[in-house]
Amino acid sequence: MDGGQSPRPQQHHRMPEREGNNNYDVEGMDGAAEGDWWQNSSSNALLRYDDRGSACEPLMRKRTINTTSQIAIVGANICPIESLDYEVVENNLFKQDWRSRKKKQIFQYIVMKWTLVLLIGLLTGLVGFFNNLAVENIAGLKLLITSDLMLKQRYFTAFLAYGGSNLVLAAAAAAICAYIAPAAAGSGIPEVKAYLNGVDAYSILAPSTLFVKIFGSILGVSAGFVLGKEGPMVHTGACIANLLGQGGSRKYHLTCNWLRYFKNDRDRRDLITCGCAAGVAAAFRAPVGGVLFALEEAASWWRSALLWRAFFTTAVVAVVLRTLIEFCRSGKCGLFGQGGLIMFDLSSTVATYSSPDLLAIILLGIIGGIFGGLFNFLLDKILRIYSIINERGAPSKILLTIIVSVITSMCSYGLPWLASCTQCPEDAVEQCPTVGRSGNYKNFQCPPGYYNGMASLFFNTNDDAIRNLFSTGTATEYHMSSLFIFFIAIYCLGLVTYGIAVPSGLFIPVILAGATYGRIVGTLLGSISSLDPGLFALLGAASFLGGTMRMTVSVCVILLELTNDLQMLPLVMLVLLISKTIADNFNKGVYDQIVVMKGLPYMEAHAEPYMRHLVAGDVVSGPLITFSGVEKVGDIVTALRITGHNGFPVVDEPPLTEVPELVGLVIRSHLLVLLKGKMFMKEPVKMSGSFVMERFGAFDFAKAGSGKGLKIEDLHFTDEEMQMYVDLHAIANTSPYTVVETMSLAKVALLFRELGLRHLLVVPKTPDRPPIVGILTRHDFVAEHIHGLFPSLNPHNFHSASMGG
Repeated sequence: MDGGQSPRPQQHHRMPEREGNNNYDVEGMDGAAEGDWWQNSSSNALLRYDDRGSACEPLMRKRTINTTSQIAIVGANICPIESLDYEVVENNLFKQDWRSRKKKQIFQYIVMKWTLVLLIGLLTGLVGFFNNLAVENIAGLKLLITSDLMLKQRYFTAFLAYGGSNLVLAAAAAAICAYIAPAAAGSGIPEVKAYLNGVDAYSILAPSTLFVKIFGSILGVSAGFVLGKEGPMVHTGACIANLLGQGGSRKYHLTCNWLRYFKNDRDRRDLITCGCAAGVAAAFRAPVGGVLFALEEAASWWRSALLWRAFFTTAVVAVVLRTLIEFCRSGKCGLFGQGGLIMFDLSSTVATYSSPDLLAIILLGIIGGIFGGLFNFLLDKILRIYSIINERGAPSKILLTIIVSVITSMCSYGLPWLASCTQCPEDAVEQCPTVGRSGNYKNFQCPPGYYNGMASLFFNTNDDAIRNLFSTGTATEYHMSSLFIFFIAIYCLGLVTYGIAVPSGLFIPVILAGATYGRIVGTLLGSISSLDPGLFALLGAASFLGGTMRMTVSVCVILLELTNDLQMLPLVMLVLLISKTIADNFNKGVYDQIVVMKGLPYMEAHAEPYMRHLVAGDVVSGPLITFSGVEKVGDIVTALRITGHNGFPVVDEPPLTEVPELVGLVIRSHLLVLLKGKMFMKEPVKMSGSFVMERFGAFDFAKAGSGKGLKIEDLHFTDEEMQMYVDLHAIANTSPYTVVETMSLAKVALLFRELGLRHLLVVPKTPDRPPIVGILTRHDFVAEHIHGLFPSLNPHNFHSASMGG
């Protein structure tokens, strides 16, 4: 069979879903069979409407195939992508397995699920603690050596030691990321968010990605970059959950009957959601905030049972961290002390506020919205430039990281020289100047009895710098000029750092910048406001988080858990709502922008307004490939070899049935397992279901670990076998979701997203037609595809309000 024909020429041809980098030429495939009915069935829907709802000239369909990209940027690497399948495949094997399950097996499944979430919490808590322990000791040693050299007035040597250490750490982080797991670059939150939405790429949650995420994050943060380990911890928790949720490995004989229940996308999705929550809990010591983050930002599907398991996971993380921190207070963890696992206790501050304070807070919210929108705009432009550089290979990625490291070291070491020395306050609670690696009063180049306020911010770990900004009772500690310079530097360094080939998070840069301008506003308005500048720093951080990430509830709870100050709840809520409202007028949240920039086909929770003017049949693209219920082996093998399809409709035709009848849908991985078993027949005869079930069980068709399974290239057939037949009825999903071709595309998009589908069959409205019109995948809802079909349909002419609010 050549590339211009389908296994069944009398049926419509269709590319249900192309995956990987298989760019096949389907333009030449015969799709004319659907032309006559298509033009008649949906011509009324293909009208452009003006603002009054009146029909204007018809929309002309330009092409019939889907040419949207099947690759995306994962981390700093370009990878093939495919969709996950959260639908239950109700074929005969599944039904038989479900009927045969006993109470003992159901009990095993429940116990194993709770055991896995317990292990996710334990391991994520241990990794989070290990990350902080390593960062505090490596960065602390670097800062101590530099401080000792500066006390001896060996300033140039101190810079060489400081900058050289940063350079080595940065190069090491970039090297392991570029050569071992490029997908580990960045925070990983956009990739995990896309995965939980149904977009899969092997490298997103691979074991190598987990390894690089842990050690690359330690090296990157220790290198003094303006980045955080909080975003990577979310990705780390997801990777740990994915590793535990593989259901064992048949290849290495590391599996058992208890684990086989988790060899599907649905259970892995739930475990990975718990992993995301555990990652936030481990990063911020905020268990409730972790659950809310997974609910508000990461997960696309949620239910009460998942809420309970996620809460249990984060509670385990909190217990692990508490136990380990208590152990470290005995001094057995080296330089790890108050600087680790950021916790800013502001509960001793009495937050009483009046009308002038509320006006100042409103001003903070407006500033946060403007700065947040600008930050997202600039970051999108910079990431697009970085993607071009990263495409040139690993050396370019490492070189870019080294350049950013040198710039960061020059700023953090050079800018404090611009600040004047300040005499230590007589009533200082802490020792002044600071002795050791962390503290509010860094000596830097100042004489005894004086400190450098800007060095107290630059010459600390990012966690300690935030703690210094949040500190109360220090209204006169920092000069306004120092705060202005520090804000500009952190704002710009945060932009240029995110996107280099190291694991990097945005939470800490955003909190740092927001806390700085919050303290500036608090200092300027000190004459009319009774709030402490440290509290203004907290509110500034909240406003910038709301302006960039557009999260409200989760950020609010995370900040309250970080500061232990419940009295600030109304003010944090107010500033978050204002900043988010302001920023939404400029662009999307930072993670949503990155998802789009990376080319991940994310399904939004709402349908776009222009979809209301189209129906399902309008965006169905060809050609369609179907199989008969009893199909020739050669036709199946050829179809699998020349296409990247993952789903094929199964249609019974005479003489098996009186009229063509839709049996269901069969997926590629199941076809490969069936072909490998070589249960072929010489005649096209429908066999009983027991014939297949005697040889196979439902577990044989379970999803392979790490997304790797059989490939058509692994199978070999003789000429005689290629002429034989195989019965597909036993493995066909007899209950696929279907929609009529005239259903509104807006409703179809909502249905597709809410059910977590991979394939959605479109059936004809009238009975005198073939039983299947086509298949919709998530790529058919992409604006690029729809605009390609109808160039005259301009989505920007419609309001962007979501359907149904």
